[in-house]
Amino acid sequence: MTAKDIIHMNELDHSRFKSWGFSQDFCVTCGLCSSSCPATGIDGFDPRKLIRMLSLGLESEVVASRWPWICTLCAKCENVCPMEIDIADAVRRVRSLRDRDKVPGNIHKGLEAALETGNNLRLPKDDYVFILEDVAEEIAEEPGYEGFTVPIDKKGANILTTIHNKLVNTHTEDLKHWWRIFHAAKEDWTVPSENWEGTNWAYFTGDDEAMKIMTGRIVDHMNKLEVKTLMWPE
Repeated sequence: MTAKDIIHMNELDHSRFKSWGFSQDFCVTCGLCSSSCPATGIDGFDPRKLIRMLSLGLESEVVASRWPWICTLCAKCENVCPMEIDIADAVRRVRSLRDRDKVPGNIHKGLEAALETGNNLRLPKDDYVFILEDVAEEIAEEPGYEGFTVPIDKKGANILTTIHNKLVNTHTEDLKHWWRIFHAAKEDWTVPSENWEGTNWAYFTGDDEAMKIMTGRIVDHMNKLEVKTLMWPE
């Protein structure tokens, strides 16, 4: 009998967790997850304790705690777990149970902005395009890049690349690295002018429906612009 078989049996025996597909009640408290976690010890955070609390039915306590938001969702814990518990996915599920107005930090507000405006910053389209074109003009002034322009909404391009919100906010210089590579490789590429956000904060808030919307927008760009390849740096 494999670990997966035992996990399946365990899930059937504990109907309380039937809707949770992570087998958290099969934890053997070996501590490998804790030792591999880069966030262990921050405000007492311990992924082993979090999973054990879930297995003991202390879901409301976990949902109300800060622990799920300390986790980076790097999934190192999952890679070393001998019982193959999907710990990071369990954390995302816990996050989804938190009232949206109680989600810490600004990630939910950013997500709301993205759903309403197409980006986490609520940056108007004209301002966004201006920033892209301004960066392109700076590249065009460099030796070997004369005449460089940023192709926006180019139909039939080979690559569509998404934009991380920080790249048009505080890290505009980082746009230039990709664009120089595209130019040197004579690549046929484009960026969208609307719904351009490449950072899906719905993933981090545990909002699967919103995540589908954000991802679906990129799929729509691919179809509308007839682009063959997606480069999603985020």
